[in-house]
Amino acid sequence: MTLFKKLVNLLHTPEPSIATFPAVSASHLLQSLLTMAWFVEARDPYTGGHLWRVSRYARLLAEQTGADEATAARIGLGGFLHDLGKVGVPDAILRKTDRLTDAEYEVIKTHPSIGMRMLAGHPLASLVRDAIYSHHERPDGMGYPQGLRSEEISDMAAMVGICDAFDAMTSSRPYRNGMPRDKALGILRAEEGRQFHSRFTAAFLALGHTGALDHVMGHSDEGIPLQSCPMCGPTLALRKDQHAGERIYCRNCTGEFKLVQGDACLVATPTGQQGKPDDLEPQADTGLIQRTVVAAVKALPAADLLQAAADLDRGK
Repeated sequence: MTLFKKLVNLLHTPEPSIATFPAVSASHLLQSLLTMAWFVEARDPYTGGHLWRVSRYARLLAEQTGADEATAARIGLGGFLHDLGKVGVPDAILRKTDRLTDAEYEVIKTHPSIGMRMLAGHPLASLVRDAIYSHHERPDGMGYPQGLRSEEISDMAAMVGICDAFDAMTSSRPYRNGMPRDKALGILRAEEGRQFHSRFTAAFLALGHTGALDHVMGHSDEGIPLQSCPMCGPTLALRKDQHAGERIYCRNCTGEFKLVQGDACLVATPTGQQGKPDDLEPQADTGLIQRTVVAAVKALPAADLLQAAADLDRGK
């Protein structure tokens, strides 16, 4: 099944109403959202692991600011789902290997609104709506799509926005290498109160300076560092269920790699071959998605899940 058909199937899965919600598995509902988000990320080989990293940063930040377990879990989910609307951004823009033009950036700026439309009708929409729609809002009112100011931006959106920006700065792109941690933290500090919420920025800086973010930077899952293609850079996101001897492929240049056991982790070694179209079709990291779902359902009270569905029926 092609990536496009998978996305279409996910978008057209019938959604239960509040009348049927108690009989529907919360895990199934969360998995449908997270799988959709994962396939959106899979369209761009340079963002491998971005959703996992933003989710982990966001949960750590929420915990750092004193959030309870359920709130931290919800904010972590928001981090995983924040870019859902990029499904509506053309590949030519999403995968562009150079800086975007002003016109292309205007297209990118539509993704929060697209994400909101995609989320409409989902029973768990209210759990993560703010992260999807408002993670690019700024305290100084210069963000998008609504130009909200500080007091109008929810805590979830403010935290996910900080984590998204930090990951963007510290991740490599075709036209630049990722920044060192401390340089990115310095930019966050310089923009505190303008682009980023002051209290949450201070908490994130504290996490960064104590090394609490280091195990997330440059990884696509817990203990799984990104691997580099010699042609394209760190584009190879491994899964926990992969083993030595397996082949993986760079979906940017189609290069083939064999996984070899290194001292601390699997190492992707070029074979000199190119992948065929079937080899390059992304496979959902179902293990990562399932672990994320299990952790969220464990942390979120059933009442929260039912309330989300009730909010939907009331049109919130």
